[in-house]
Amino acid sequence: MSAPDARLRLICLPQAGGSAASFAPWRLTPPPGVELATVELPGRGVRSAEPLPDTLEELADAVLDGIAGELRAPYALFGHSFGALVGYELAVRIRRRGLTPPAALLVSASRAPHVRVLRRVTDRDDAGLLTWLEGFGGFPPELHRYPAYLRYAVRTVRRDLALAEAYTAPGPAPAGCPVHVFGGADDTLVSPQRLEGWRECADGEFTLRLLPGGHDYPFTHAAPTLDALVRTLGPLARPAPRP
Repeated sequence: MSAPDARLRLICLPQAGGSAASFAPWRLTPPPGVELATVELPGRGVRSAEPLPDTLEELADAVLDGIAGELRAPYALFGHSFGALVGYELAVRIRRRGLTPPAALLVSASRAPHVRVLRRVTDRDDAGLLTWLEGFGGFPPELHRYPAYLRYAVRTVRRDLALAEAYTAPGPAPAGCPVHVFGGADDTLVSPQRLEGWRECADGEFTLRLLPGGHDYPFTHAAPTLDALVRTLGPLARPAPRP
């Protein structure tokens, strides 16, 4: 969805187990000057029948193959949690392929790609994984009323988390663009110190900002999050002047 005077495309990548629908709160009030382009990953939503690639790198390859024709300047990449790692791998591949680079890589609530996972959670059984997810608001309690969907959702999250846990970038390789990092001020999963690791991935400008909320702050606090993204992107995200 975009405003009539949109001049920047913001390509959005969801968290583990998430889909393009995760960004529904953002679509209620799309910021002026910005077109929201939400990416549907394999294995969920309208692509639920497609297999998930075996590695995060292969997933990034598949995503880039699907969106390469949409990379028209100006655009930026935004990834939340798991999506931040996918967004970084996309930026690296865009640079290597010589495609139009993003104006910025915006990453949220994630360790830096070259920093190893502190602890694995996919070793837990489904009940243990669900308890962990609910501990930081990753799953709304009302999903327990739909056991079949809950099993599907836990399975999807587990597959994404397994890709993330197996992934560590050699490097860090430069993203080929400025990097702007965001986190939830009350996030119990990713500390500001972990967010700081992204500084080594930036080409040019680097910023780090904490916003209200926990790990899922982009969706529980959609309006202030979008406002912060637009302010960070500056003139690129301002509405095009009317003739």
